Amino acid sequence: MRDLRLKARAKINLTLDVTGKREDGYHLIKTIMQTVSLYDGIYMKRIRKNDIIIKSNLTWLPTDNRNLAYRAAELMKSKFDITEGVFIEIDKRIPVAAGLAGGSADCAAVLVGMNRLFELGLSVKELESLAFLLGSDIPYCVQRGTVLAEGVGEILTPVECPCPMCYVVLAKLPVSVSTATVYRELDWQSVEKHPDTEGMILAMAEGDIAKMGQLLGNVLETVTIPMHPKIAQLKEEMLHHGAQGALMSGSGPTVFGLFKDEENSKEAAATIRKKFGLKEVVATQIYHGNNGKRGDEKDGRNKI
Repeated sequence: MRDLRLKARAKINLTLDVTGKREDGYHLIKTIMQTVSLYDGIYMKRIRKNDIIIKSNLTWLPTDNRNLAYRAAELMKSKFDITEGVFIEIDKRIPVAAGLAGGSADCAAVLVGMNRLFELGLSVKELESLAFLLGSDIPYCVQRGTVLAEGVGEILTPVECPCPMCYVVLAKLPVSVSTATVYRELDWQSVEKHPDTEGMILAMAEGDIAKMGQLLGNVLETVTIPMHPKIAQLKEEMLHHGAQGALMSGSGPTVFGLFKDEENSKEAAATIRKKFGLKEVVATQIYHGNNGKRGDEKDGRNKI
């Protein structure tokens, strides 16, 4: 195989709880992550020159080892003594620094792509172990789907009854949020309301989207919303326009809403885009996978 295309999909957190803190300063989490259909397009090609070349549609995106995709290729080349180079083109569609794991998804896709391009024969579990060396969200982005993540993100348990199909509106404020700062400022022992993760798993098993909406919860909102109050306004606007529930994803600043009706979700996205003057508002949907065939590109289009 000389080249391939992959879809690096975004994620949302249906619940995000912090249950403790390790001696090394890392927080212990309990979160249900869910893949959505929005994706970055990744094109990879083997090249003779022993180099890693990254190109992106965003001219300001780093193309050296500040980019997780570069570091993924670098890790695989080093670990498996790959002497050929690789060209990687990233068509960014997932908002950057948004709490949607866009960079982590790109990184995971490159790990999967290197495995396939150079016929390394690694299992998903082996790829997840390598992914954890690069970041705590990345093993999930290798696995994808509806997954309970615990520990510092490395303990992954697929949810037996995955999230029912519904529509998702993503709206990102044009602000920068530092994940490290949010976790540092979080007083996890003083959080009064923790997400009901088990209740969310039961609601998904029942296919009850309305109940899921009521159970959405993210303890990091206690830090990020006071910094950026418009996050709360976005949540209210989502609900006003028919969302079954709305929540901040990850450490923010993106807010997502769950909708039963596709047309309703598109109308809500258009209204929110106009009312808040936002450029990054997307109507998408829950992604349930493609029978494990990562990188299947049927028509080349980004269906959102």
